[in-house]
Amino acid sequence: MNNSSSSGSGCAMLLFLVFLMLKLANIGVVASWSWLWVTSPMWLPIVAIIVLMIGNFILKFLKKKLNKKYLINR
Repeated sequence: MNNSSSSGSGCAMLLFLVFLMLKLANIGVVASWSWLWVTSPMWLPIVAIIVLMIGNFILKFLKKKLNKKYLINR
């Protein structure tokens, strides 16, 4: 069995931890960022997946509507 996790979630966690340490230590420009952006490596991939799924649904819906319209007008 393979017990390794995906590298994508590992990269997001590592980036989040770097941002968190920089924010808490008041180092660099990250110190002035809002907490929303410090935590963004954790939630941004989820939001991107949801947006892609909604876009895919809309495209399928429009394709189905256009197909019906094209078949009726023939």
